[in-house]
Amino acid sequence: MGGPLPEHIMDEPAYFYLLTTYLSYMILIAFGRTRDIFGKIFKPEKYKDFKERDGYAALSSDFDNFYFRRLKTRMNDCFMRPITGVPGRYITLLDRISHDYNETFEYSGGHTETLNLSSYNYLGFAQSNGPCADYVHVAITKYGISSASPRLDTGTSDLTQEVEREIAGFVGKEDAMVFSMGFSTNATSFPGLMGPGCLILSDELNHASIRVGARLSGAMIKSYRHNDMDDLERLLRENIGQGQPRTYKPWRKILVVCEGLFSMEGTIANLPGICLLKKKYKFYLFIDEAHSIGALGPRGRGICDYFNIDTSEIDILMGTLTKSFGANGGYIAASQSIIQKLRVSNAAMLYGESPAPPVLMQILSSLRQITSTAAGLERLQRITFNSRYLRLGLKRLGFIVYGHDDSPIVPMMLYHPGKLPAFSREMLQRKISVVIAGYPATPLLTARVRFCVSAAHNKEDMDRVLKACDEIGDLLDLKFSTGIMGGIDPLPEGMTLEDVQKVDDRRSRKVMPPRWALENVIASGVQDCRCQLK
Repeated sequence: MGGPLPEHIMDEPAYFYLLTTYLSYMILIAFGRTRDIFGKIFKPEKYKDFKERDGYAALSSDFDNFYFRRLKTRMNDCFMRPITGVPGRYITLLDRISHDYNETFEYSGGHTETLNLSSYNYLGFAQSNGPCADYVHVAITKYGISSASPRLDTGTSDLTQEVEREIAGFVGKEDAMVFSMGFSTNATSFPGLMGPGCLILSDELNHASIRVGARLSGAMIKSYRHNDMDDLERLLRENIGQGQPRTYKPWRKILVVCEGLFSMEGTIANLPGICLLKKKYKFYLFIDEAHSIGALGPRGRGICDYFNIDTSEIDILMGTLTKSFGANGGYIAASQSIIQKLRVSNAAMLYGESPAPPVLMQILSSLRQITSTAAGLERLQRITFNSRYLRLGLKRLGFIVYGHDDSPIVPMMLYHPGKLPAFSREMLQRKISVVIAGYPATPLLTARVRFCVSAAHNKEDMDRVLKACDEIGDLLDLKFSTGIMGGIDPLPEGMTLEDVQKVDDRRSRKVMPPRWALENVIASGVQDCRCQLK
């Protein structure tokens, strides 16, 4: 924390695993298309929605949804698992079975309690009891369940204004405004900030809400390579020098947009590098802190707190209130003039529903827990420890893990499409709930499981996850790591990783791939995760 962002080195498996992944998709496509050809002949009723009928064009194309019918359906049991109760440290699943290969499901009437590594409950505030729940109960008695109005009409209460003041003070901005939905926070704010004649430079891995909002604004949009400051500077130089297309007039405004913590990669934005470019090229900066607010920094105040950068250097801070605060919705924090403009031009303020009073009280009480109680500080310390401990343990066991050390999002690479559902089902047998992600949410070759770490977890929970991953990793052959991303044996004093390997030639490494025994990982993890992870 507080220094430049360490380089994020990417590991990759042997070519054999990449080739078999391609081969798996080729087999899937070949068999799927063959089944479609014969299915249209012998079972035409199953394809009626893909054909023109009574003069109406087909609403859906069999080619467009081929992937979902032929691959996702096979693993539907791994997605949208219905739950009951609070998604805290543990999560209770409603048991279900399918008799038609995951086309439909039936509930069996049973329940399964599992360790929850699938929810964005970073600080563990998803609770049905405790101080926050007590305050929420009081708020329901006083304010009711809903304000029954948009913000611009009668949907702004004294509680709403208090929450906005608290958020503005928490992130270090003059003013803030809250929304009832995180996605719409981005989707409706960009049209109020940018327009035709403006340029938006967006990280290529930014969230869909940023992309939707940027398109709605009517501004020109260009993407730079993920976290690549050289590519961002190249785009800035080119576009400032050339101006707008055809007219070559100077851009009205240039806005650089990136996330503080990327939810699929687990990487932290290179904010120090962006701020250096901002001083040089004089653009506006928008940071989406949906995953970083509450989860990063010694005080939980996001990426600026993490790098010890004054929030005045960032023009607009956005965040969601679901992940770290156990509530829902989002916020925009900026100067008073920007917020005043958005209050009268943002579609969510004019037409969207107001945040519910119980949700506002949950936000307010959790913020005060973080800022003014020892329990709040303990939550911040615990999520940092859990993130580093689990990440280091997985690396030492031999898995390829993406992301930076302090990220509470820990993506572990699976690659093979058949190993996605297999991993999820094996974890469920061990009563652990996880999230798997593959194409189109990720590139074709980089299917992964994404562990979401929480302050509600303890070391025993992390050890349980490591034990399960160690067993399943051997079962499914998932230990691909070469050691260049970390996890190798501790190096002698004064020696660096570059001294013992050829970093420019990944096919002629001198380090041994990490394959630690589980008991050694657990024995040394607590002490080692306090250091810079190797």
